[in-house]
Amino acid sequence: MVSIQNLHKQFGALKVLNGLELDIMEKGIIAVLGPNGSGKTTLIKSLLGMVVPDKGEISIAGSNIRKRWNYRQEIDYLPQIANFPGNLKVQELITMIKDLRGKPAREKELIEYFRLQPFLDKKLNKLSGGTQQKVNLVLCFMFDSQLVILDEPTSGLDPVALLQLRNLLQEEKEKGKTILITSHIMNFVEEVADRIVFLLEGKIYFDGTVSEIKSSTGQPDFEHAIAKLLSEDHV
Repeated sequence: MVSIQNLHKQFGALKVLNGLELDIMEKGIIAVLGPNGSGKTTLIKSLLGMVVPDKGEISIAGSNIRKRWNYRQEIDYLPQIANFPGNLKVQELITMIKDLRGKPAREKELIEYFRLQPFLDKKLNKLSGGTQQKVNLVLCFMFDSQLVILDEPTSGLDPVALLQLRNLLQEEKEKGKTILITSHIMNFVEEVADRIVFLLEGKIYFDGTVSEIKSSTGQPDFEHAIAKLLSEDHV
C-alpha cells in the first residue's frame, strides 16, 4: 500500500527526515509515534503531497506519487487542527466537501453514529471543540477510501466519543483498510494499534507490535516502554 525509500527533508539547517525507510503492505492500524520534532508531521505531509521531499521516493498503491495529485482522491485524511470556515453550517460544510471530492459518500450513517443531527443547522464557530472534531471525523470517513491518515484523531473527544472512535476504527480495519494514526494518547494507541512505528531524529528507531516494544524495553506497560525509548540510557 505504502512504500517510502530513503526519504530526506531539510528546512534550512534543520534536518527533519534523514533517510527514512518504511513499507506498509499489511492492512490494519499503524501508529506513527515519536517526540516533537521527530518528523511525524513532515512524513504525513510528504505522503499527502503537502511537502516535497529533498530526496527519496514515495509510492502508494504501487505508483510513485511524484508530480501526481490524483492519488489523493483515494486517501481519507483527518488533520490535527481542522480550520473550518466559521460562518458555514455543519450541513453546508459536509455538502461542500462532498461536491469537491465528487465521490459517493456515507455521511448520513456517520452523522447518526456520532449523534450530530442536532448540530447540522448550527454554524461551525458555535460548536465546541469536541463537536467540531466529530464533524472532522465524519468528513474524513464518509468517502470510504482504503488508505486513511489520522493526525491526532482523539483531540477534544470526551470518553463516549473516544469509545465511538475506537469502535469505528475496528470496523474500518475489518473492511481491510490501512489506517495510519499519530497520537499522544498512549492508552488509546495501545488499544487500537497493530503496529508501532517510532520515529527519532527523522529515522525509524523502532518498528513492531505493542508487545514487542514492551519486551525490547523490559517495561510492563506501553507508556513506560515509550518513555524508555526516549531515555538517554536507552537511546
